[in-house]
Amino acid sequence: MLSVASTASLRVYVSEWENGKRPISDHYAQIIRPLFGVTDAELFEGQSSETPTVEADGYADLMDRIDSARNVRLSMVKTFMDQTELLRTMDRQMGAASLVDQMTGHLAALEDALTFAVLPDTRRPVALALAGAATLGAWQALDTGSVERAWRNYELGKRAAQEAEEPMYLAHATAEQAYVLNEAGRPEMAVQLVREAQRLAGKQASPRLRAWLYAAEAELCAKAGLPDDCKRALDDAAACLPTGEEARDPDMLSIFLNGGHLARWRGNVLSLLGDDDALTSLYTGLETADPTFVRATSGLRCDLAQAHLVRGELSQAQEHLQQARLLANRTGSVRHRRRIEQLTRKL
Repeated sequence: MLSVASTASLRVYVSEWENGKRPISDHYAQIIRPLFGVTDAELFEGQSSETPTVEADGYADLMDRIDSARNVRLSMVKTFMDQTELLRTMDRQMGAASLVDQMTGHLAALEDALTFAVLPDTRRPVALALAGAATLGAWQALDTGSVERAWRNYELGKRAAQEAEEPMYLAHATAEQAYVLNEAGRPEMAVQLVREAQRLAGKQASPRLRAWLYAAEAELCAKAGLPDDCKRALDDAAACLPTGEEARDPDMLSIFLNGGHLARWRGNVLSLLGDDDALTSLYTGLETADPTFVRATSGLRCDLAQAHLVRGELSQAQEHLQQARLLANRTGSVRHRRRIEQLTRKL
């Protein structure tokens, strides 16, 4: 996204460029060259090589960027958030592997807008948009195996949430970051971090986000070998979750959780514990699964394979792994492919 000054400021700049009173900065030169089809030599022809000290120090360009950031209004923030929503939809259907460049550019544009925004009434809405986008970008990076990028994006999301003064976004980014620790072989530390996320959310968390945080705690407790804590967290998640088919949290657009989703999640957690009730929850989740959640369905098939393996039902496990592999290949999920190979070795 191009960063330019306001219309009024641009009129002044053009007049000063034409009269030689203001040199054309590199930022605007990059915009003007393709518009007029000219070379650097043609564009800067007649422009004095002697520039005032203030120009040489970059103040003019800095003020151009600040003036441009002042024009970021709610409509522009909505555009940023709409782009995040589009990337989120594409991610769950197509996977993250094909979206790396788009997400990188989107985050860079948001960071740029926040960097040059000066006053809080402009900074906070942009920071909120950045918090949501950075967390999505982090989860995508984790799915494609880019662990360090995932960690850095979570840190970016947390800083943006703090600037926006949005504890729900801070809690969500912190809880998802716990999965990076788990993937790195530190499940106990991951449990501590997801519980810190619950503390950060406090009483301001929506019921659906609170249920999501408890379900995340249950999963991480299962992986840390804490069965009692795991089952307690599952019960807490069920108690918090609003009733009805609606899955999306209006206060936290990245959260999708209803009874069907929680049943799938519960089945995943119970399968990690080797609990016989896992299959019932998992098949309930499969029956109600949204077909647009392709990557999630791949994970669900992995969960079913694991639950059947625990019961010694190898043919059923193999069938679900075949389906999981097909879906993982569609989305390019490194995490799911790794898990499929691990489960396949147990057949």
